[in-house]
Amino acid sequence: MRFSIYSILFFSLLFIASLIHAQDNYFPPVVGDDWETLSPDSLGWCEENINELYDFLETENSKAFIVLKGGKIVLEKYYGTFTQDSLWYWASAGKTITAFMCGMAQEEGLIDIEAPSSNYLSEAWTSCSPEDEIQITVRNQLSMTSGLNDVDIDVDCTDPECLTCLAPPNERWAYHNAPYTLLDQVIQSGTGMNLNFYTYTRLGIPIGLQGAFVSLGFNNVFFSTPRDMARFGVLMSNSGTWDGLNIMSDMEYFNAMITPSQDLNPSYGYLWWLNGQNAHMLPGFQFQIPGPISPNAPDDVFAALGKNGQILSISPSQDLIIVRMGNSNDDSFVSTNLHDDIWQRVLELECETQVWESPQEEVRAYPNPSNAWVQLTSRPKPNQELILFDSIGRECWRGYYGDKGINVSHLKPGSYYLILPSPIEKGKTLRIQLQL
Repeated sequence: MRFSIYSILFFSLLFIASLIHAQDNYFPPVVGDDWETLSPDSLGWCEENINELYDFLETENSKAFIVLKGGKIVLEKYYGTFTQDSLWYWASAGKTITAFMCGMAQEEGLIDIEAPSSNYLSEAWTSCSPEDEIQITVRNQLSMTSGLNDVDIDVDCTDPECLTCLAPPNERWAYHNAPYTLLDQVIQSGTGMNLNFYTYTRLGIPIGLQGAFVSLGFNNVFFSTPRDMARFGVLMSNSGTWDGLNIMSDMEYFNAMITPSQDLNPSYGYLWWLNGQNAHMLPGFQFQIPGPISPNAPDDVFAALGKNGQILSISPSQDLIIVRMGNSNDDSFVSTNLHDDIWQRVLELECETQVWESPQEEVRAYPNPSNAWVQLTSRPKPNQELILFDSIGRECWRGYYGDKGINVSHLKPGSYYLILPSPIEKGKTLRIQLQL
């Protein structure tokens, strides 16, 4: 067995060391229920639009919904008897944890995703000929390109008699659960630990991810709270880093997870769904559909998607993470339509009647960029409060316009937004971008 008490001590020490590091993005405490929040008002999101989104989610039989900005919770809603501490299944969204753990095992030199799967699963793990079986690699399992038959069979069955060769590896993309599920045995064979224990030591200890894979028939299904799903999203949105600690240092593998893994379905990485591609394939179909999987979502979104609308969706450009758990009116293997509908509504939360970009001729900030004092071409009234936010919506300063303007010398370089009352229309505000 490759694992020892030294490994637990090593990762525990790494976790303790990470506590002394500070990052721009927020990371929730590893222990406890505390999680900083961000006001929707600071992002210019309207209560009416938020309520419409919540109503839509209720009609879709949702149980939990969370939106994070910069790691902080902006929206959090639970339905019926479901609460913050309730457990729910990830369905196929949990595939992404397995993909991450394969990367961890390869980084530690315990597996090689380019090696034949039979190196870890033993010979005759399929009913293919030995010559055909040895062509299937761990990477094929991660990218759904094993070539194993998924037609008119139980796609969950991992018994050798269920696994026959239909095409050579890398020549056919098919959303086939069984080869994916067998990655659990690849990890166990390579690391000497079962998937739950390996996940706990590599994610549970350093980032506080709580949850477990549960055997349901042939499948291993991950269960956790919605906030634990959000926690994994924070790790992914920070490129495998948690509060200064590199959980995954192999950036080549990390980037391969969330970029096209093959040409057959460019919208699929290593068990992650990718938006913004010119075509996509869906489970159960053998043809490409033109366009991205979610036309109304940002192009850079990568998502963990599971049956009945289990969703973990991340947009680096928007610095947003979306979590949705529940049942769904969509009974497909992955709820791409619901994913698209949610993103459309999230991106429409901003209330244009309350906050808009300031026209140059109305109010202008100068000098811009600045590293000391910023002045405005239209001086606010003495009792009018001004608020300064950074690029991810965190409040950096709140106060009044002084004789010299606004002192920004204490702020780090970057993009900021100054919110102030409109001098023209009562009850409305302006948003001026500053570059420091």
